[in-house]
Amino acid sequence: MQVSVVIPVFNEEDCIGPLLEEIAAAKDALPLKEVLVVDDGSADQTARAVLGMKGKVPGLRLIRHRERRGQSTAIHTGISRATGDLIVTLDGDGQNNPADMGLLYKAYLAGAADGPRVLVAGQRQKRRDNALRRISSRVANGVRASILDDGVRDTGCSLKLFRREDFLALPFFDHIHRFIPALMKASGVRVILVDVSHRPRERGTSKYGLWDRLWVGIHDLVGVSWLISRGRNEVGVEEQ
Repeated sequence: MQVSVVIPVFNEEDCIGPLLEEIAAAKDALPLKEVLVVDDGSADQTARAVLGMKGKVPGLRLIRHRERRGQSTAIHTGISRATGDLIVTLDGDGQNNPADMGLLYKAYLAGAADGPRVLVAGQRQKRRDNALRRISSRVANGVRASILDDGVRDTGCSLKLFRREDFLALPFFDHIHRFIPALMKASGVRVILVDVSHRPRERGTSKYGLWDRLWVGIHDLVGVSWLISRGRNEVGVEEQ
């Protein structure tokens, strides 16, 4: 099974080039087929920076939204156009370490021995963010885990590996990327957690604030909880 790496980006002209260089350096740790960068309506030179890496990164593809649609839509765009059986997602800001993709792939191979429907979710060992973001994330993760019972302490870590078909089978909605483990688990996919590193942002600026995460998160929790409760009866159904 080959791997497609999907990276959603918005105004990351300073980060995306160095990140792609790191991905190219880590390509031997997993059967990398392609790297899809989804430019979510950037107003800077992100697209030019990606195109400048053509020929240096295996299977590099640039997909562009004409206007900003959000991280979840960018991820869905990339996955729907990917050709690999397995998907790795990571952020475009450089805080996820591409060297950890190999850890996720090894964990997938071990877990897939009992069946291929596996999600490997990275869990940041030590967040390299400011105190406010760390505290707000800890609170949000605690509330989410208590309501959804997904067993994941850090759903905000974008570094994940899963089968393309398992993701595309999920109901799509904005902000789905925050709830992938819970939705996968509810659909019968086994979730494996792997500790990964996290790095401080060295370039560019964060695109999210505390309050937009808080209010959107509360609204989405209600909807996701309803989706999971309505979908449980379908888990384990098989047609022959």
